[in-house]
Amino acid sequence: MFKFLHTADIHLDSPLKGLESYEDAPVEEIRGASRRAFDNLIDFAIEEEVDFILIAGDLYDVDWKDYHTGLFFVNRMGRLQRAGIRVFIVAGNHDAASHITRALPLPDNVILFSAKKAETKLLDELQVAIHGRSYPARAVSENLALQYPAKHAGYFNIGLLHTALTGRAGHEPYAPCSVDDLQASAYDYWALGHVHQLEVVARDPWIIFPGNIQGRHIREVGAKGATLVTVEQGGVTAVEQREFDVLRWALCRVDVSACTTIDTVFGQVRQAIEAGRTAGDGRPLAMRLILVGACPVHADLVDRSARLIDELRGVAVATGEVWLEKVLLQTRRRTELAELVGRDTALAGLLRSLDDLQLSTDGLFALVPDLAALKSRLPPELFIGDEPLLADISGQMDILRAEVKELLVARLLQHGDQG
Repeated sequence: MFKFLHTADIHLDSPLKGLESYEDAPVEEIRGASRRAFDNLIDFAIEEEVDFILIAGDLYDVDWKDYHTGLFFVNRMGRLQRAGIRVFIVAGNHDAASHITRALPLPDNVILFSAKKAETKLLDELQVAIHGRSYPARAVSENLALQYPAKHAGYFNIGLLHTALTGRAGHEPYAPCSVDDLQASAYDYWALGHVHQLEVVARDPWIIFPGNIQGRHIREVGAKGATLVTVEQGGVTAVEQREFDVLRWALCRVDVSACTTIDTVFGQVRQAIEAGRTAGDGRPLAMRLILVGACPVHADLVDRSARLIDELRGVAVATGEVWLEKVLLQTRRRTELAELVGRDTALAGLLRSLDDLQLSTDGLFALVPDLAALKSRLPPELFIGDEPLLADISGQMDILRAEVKELLVARLLQHGDQG
């Protein structure tokens, strides 16, 4: 009998996004989250006395600013070496993009697979054969799985591969391959990486994405960890997911349809946040709060939206270690706006004008010529990424127009009937 730990996408020292610019957010805790999650993994491996660890790519997060990230990793590998635990790594797309990574000397217990061709490492005392290949470059479009060696007869065969399979939402389609490709190898276990969400792709043989060990932003919600595998008499007898994250990301949707006052909204939010804390097993939470529903106090919420975020952050902090990454107001009036637009009023005219207004990046530059000159002076990184500045996305403009419309309605009708 032997045990191994399958992990991937550690992204050591990758910054967590969405909270660092937030006053009173736990900045140091955020910055050190990936290291502390990795320490949890190392501690568990030693306590559990696993025989080896598999890292299926993206150990690092592109180039480091200095050698401290690499020295941290080497130090932890030294702990594993003293415990008699070996580590097998394939470089993923982020590792391949790092120049410093290639020059880092590794301890004797750490094996990094070649980027030139797929190869096999044998653990004869355990009768285990581990097959793998590192990425030679950041973007790999070829099917690496087809190049892996034939299974080693009489051994438990493991394929270590960084891949998107046939594609996964939010992940680049690197090293594409199919489940059939993997099953054709007749390996006993495929240890995959690249996808940041736990996914058991197949059980015969086992094909698993363990997910990453620490969520880094709001698109990586829920528990994060690695997969512990137990093998007896040449077959897998147990597959267990173990959690190692130290700060958890969560989406919290709160239906405030029945709330008749702002205070009852706050009470509803407090209950939802407390439930989120319970589900997070006491870990600090980075939460996106979304208020929804046809709400009697919708106009009041819209009218005070500027200070509403700070008020709700106060509610969150009062419940414990909870920080709101973002607050989205998606409530609506109980009276449809179409009823107002149909009336011959000044408000109806304003609403019709907003509906007729078409905004795009070019349209903004036409309305405010100085914006074009300003954009040329700003750093280019402001216009790429998850939320680029002045992105030419019509859907965002539609949302902006709807928000302006609701704000006008709230201001003009705040003392009247709210539906």
